[in-house]
Amino acid sequence: MKLTDVIRRPLVTEKTSIIREDGRTIAFEVAIRATKVQVRQAVERLLGAKVAHVRTAIAHGKEKRQGRFVGRRSDWKKAYVTLREGEKLPEFIEGA
Repeated sequence: MKLTDVIRRPLVTEKTSIIREDGRTIAFEVAIRATKVQVRQAVERLLGAKVAHVRTAIAHGKEKRQGRFVGRRSDWKKAYVTLREGEKLPEFIEGA
């Protein structure tokens, strides 16, 4: 799996904005099959920052209806990446 396939996009929500205020934690949507080691390597190579630890969680897709038709959103995975002490968030993530 390529590094750019592991990390899909940064998560920008109200909860992740509060978590990011400490200056060390970033949240990403990652590939469902990505491991913590792969997420760590991808963040260290793409962002150039050392990672302290990674927490992952699977968000299960919801059932959605449109009239009488029922569909299901796919499951997805998110990763909370905490940078080492003294490391700084990249500029493009700070403003998001």
